[in-house]
Amino acid sequence: MMSDVMEDYLKVIYQLQRESDERIKTSEIAEELDVTSPTVTSMLDKLEDRDLVDREKYRGVTLTEEGETVALEIVRHHRLLEAYLTEHLDYDWSEVHAEADRLEHHISEDFEARVANALGEPDVDPHGSPIPSADLEPPERPAGRAISEFEEGAVVTVAEVADRDPAVLSYLAEHGVEPGVELEILEIAPFGMVTARSDQADEPVSLPESVAHHVRVSALAEAEP
Repeated sequence: MMSDVMEDYLKVIYQLQRESDERIKTSEIAEELDVTSPTVTSMLDKLEDRDLVDREKYRGVTLTEEGETVALEIVRHHRLLEAYLTEHLDYDWSEVHAEADRLEHHISEDFEARVANALGEPDVDPHGSPIPSADLEPPERPAGRAISEFEEGAVVTVAEVADRDPAVLSYLAEHGVEPGVELEILEIAPFGMVTARSDQADEPVSLPESVAHHVRVSALAEAEP
């Protein structure tokens, strides 16, 4: 049997791998899970013993094929649950991450299949993140780029919003920044603040660097000067 904590580690390593082509460092895992580096090292020892991670001293870890399969199953559970909670139980998108975290380890494959069927086999969750398929094939890389990578005047479409911080999600929803929404980038300040106009809101929205980091967008067009 694999513990919930082990599954959490595999899921976090998978998510970090999706954002980088580099091996994942102990410090990155510790920051993501809000634990100490020695705690991470101890858990990585256990995961390595079970051939779930490939580890190189001073270079970090990657998931083995078996480790990735376990991670994909947990990610699929998590994102299906987020979609179900949002669409059928009227949860706000800022609430579903924590709820799905609690439930993802404990649902059966039959329950997972019924949830997917009830939702019409969705490709993405409410935050725009791809849902792994039932055969646990890795989905494509995350869509788009960070909004701060674009220039002033660009018109972009929100592709994905990281779901880990409820406060950030609430702020974005309040200002009409959600997947599928069109944004015109009005200003990018030297200190990272992005000011944009959403086609869902009357007033421009200011996204501090810490918030903008959570928003991935795809280029739509360039605004007329």
